[in-house]
Amino acid sequence: MPGMKRTPLYDLHVELGGKLVDFAGWEMPVQYPLGIMGEHKQCREKAALFDVSHMGQVILRGKNVGEKLEALCPQAFATLPEGKARYGFFTNADGGIMDDLIVSNAGDHFFVVVNAALRDQDIPHMRAHLDGVEVTEIFDRALVAVQGPKAEDVVGALCPAARDLKFMETTVARINGVECRISRLGYTGEDGYEISIPEDKAIEVTRALLAHEDCEPAGLGARDSLRLEAGLCLYGNDIDQSTSPIEANLAWAIQKRRKEEGGFPGADRIQRELAEGPARKLVGIKPDGRAPARQGVEVQDLQGNMIGQITSGGFGPTVGGPVAMGYVAAGHTEPGEQVNLIIRGKAQPARIVALPFVKQNYKR
Repeated sequence: MPGMKRTPLYDLHVELGGKLVDFAGWEMPVQYPLGIMGEHKQCREKAALFDVSHMGQVILRGKNVGEKLEALCPQAFATLPEGKARYGFFTNADGGIMDDLIVSNAGDHFFVVVNAALRDQDIPHMRAHLDGVEVTEIFDRALVAVQGPKAEDVVGALCPAARDLKFMETTVARINGVECRISRLGYTGEDGYEISIPEDKAIEVTRALLAHEDCEPAGLGARDSLRLEAGLCLYGNDIDQSTSPIEANLAWAIQKRRKEEGGFPGADRIQRELAEGPARKLVGIKPDGRAPARQGVEVQDLQGNMIGQITSGGFGPTVGGPVAMGYVAAGHTEPGEQVNLIIRGKAQPARIVALPFVKQNYKR
């Protein structure tokens, strides 16, 4: 595909029979011969390996980096202990989410992973506002995610130190003799790791992980169905510049001190919504039939009034039927409420359900 960027694992994807598509300007595997359903099942039952090298990897160096990040994000990064990672987001002046990210305290620096499509926004944003902090995007490393109940066995067989990590912890250790940054986190709802690997050793380390009998490669298709079942937001679908973290059920990601003291962009709106509740909220929606409800589908109450819209939807292989997420007006967010989805002009029955659809299995 002309003009597409390629990750360090591109040749391996081709060799493994990956079907490549354009994703945020990168040539990425959407699936392998196992197929999306097989890859999804593999991740839920054993372990799957995803190439996430298109994500932006950034190193922040300087004095009081965590404190300075607090002026851009509602998270408590000043008190983030060394060796710990935290989910966060940049907010704009209106309290909307500019991007979500993972921030790790790596000791002498902070390590930040941002979304592929937004690296051209996020990195200048940090450079403009983090005074006295050196912001370095690193291009010479791959990033892979090994996810699933057998992930600890797959990674631990090559790197015993990985077994000692708990959810949202990070360390530097050797895999196959190669020094990597290993973080116990991911985007599937399953236990697992994200591993930052030097570019020139990426294929070698990935092959070693895939050599384990319980590990198979998986593409973007399974990644999307897994995160949807786990009730995890996708930037650009479920959260964007207009969505507040409170509407998106992300209040848990704002620590108590930050909720109280504010001091981040859009704090007025976010604190108001924390106190009074938002006008709309992200909910799980389960269609009664077999037809999946995709992004943009209108949600109506039983009287035919529009009350919201689907933001993510598709078939949930573990659930065994269609699943969706979307925003509905306050007053319609209680699990069990019957609604209609307008699919191809016809009202299809559905109900509001609690998220996630599939229980998250992190190692706390």
